[in-house]
Amino acid sequence: MPGVFQHPAAEVRSDSQARTIVIDGEHAGRRIEKFLRTRLKTVPAGQLFRLMRKGHLRVNGKKVQEGYRLAENDKITLPALHAAPGREPAPDVPEYLVKRLRNTVVHEDQDVLVIDKPAGIAVHQGTDNPAGVIEVFRQLRPELPDLELTHRLDRDTSGLLVLAKTPSMLRYLHELLRDREDEIERHYLALVAGHWKQGIESIHAPLLRRADKVVVDPHGQRAETRVEVRQRVGQRATILDVQLMTGRKHQIRVHLQSQGHPIACDDRYGFAKFNRRVEQLGGRGLFLHATKLVIPKPDGQELVVEAPMPQRWKQLLKAGL
Repeated sequence: MPGVFQHPAAEVRSDSQARTIVIDGEHAGRRIEKFLRTRLKTVPAGQLFRLMRKGHLRVNGKKVQEGYRLAENDKITLPALHAAPGREPAPDVPEYLVKRLRNTVVHEDQDVLVIDKPAGIAVHQGTDNPAGVIEVFRQLRPELPDLELTHRLDRDTSGLLVLAKTPSMLRYLHELLRDREDEIERHYLALVAGHWKQGIESIHAPLLRRADKVVVDPHGQRAETRVEVRQRVGQRATILDVQLMTGRKHQIRVHLQSQGHPIACDDRYGFAKFNRRVEQLGGRGLFLHATKLVIPKPDGQELVVEAPMPQRWKQLLKAGL
């Protein structure tokens, strides 16, 4: 008799046994091929598609096609599966990353896990980094097999990053960010060059990706950023409270640079002379920090999470600019 997994989020490992997965409400509505590719990470997609076409992979005892939408209590019967060479489970992430991220959780509930990401850590694995936030927390929290990033922060940006625990919350937050992003409050702190004028200002400047940079361009996507002075740092710099009204790539960095006040230590859009001054005083890394999130939840409640100014900022301010 096939083994039965009563919790569909449990990882289905590649071995010589047939098995059955029972679908719960969290995964109802998902396309079968997307669900299986998430669950069977070591099995080639082509093998799964062939099994469906030939009827060796069945749902409730019946053959199904690609695109089938899973329903609660569906039973997926799988034959023996074998991992392809070179597709073994990912190795453990570097221990130094685990140490840096282990104590960064600032909020957790049944739906989400929110961390205060340090600057210099990518959110996911890439060509120049062995692992990122999501790989670390999948290792730290193996009981959360559906853990996924809901949004991104640039590698050099610090601050609040939200991970969804369930597929339903991931879908909900993606819908908010895609169709109703003005319902989420996203606040950042930015240390910028120069003396920003007083008051609240809205920057409306469309943004266009061009090669490895983003530029202000009338043919670009609509982008809006609200800016308010938080603190003066002599005559050389200003700390701003920045609120994203839209979420374009490098939006804050480009909008502030377009006003003549780039972010400290921004090696792509910044002022070289100002950056050198900051570095001489011990400042390292981009001075942009996601400090506050206000997210409407499906039950009508608001999730409010804050992350304080990083210690490295305070050390720089003590040194004086």
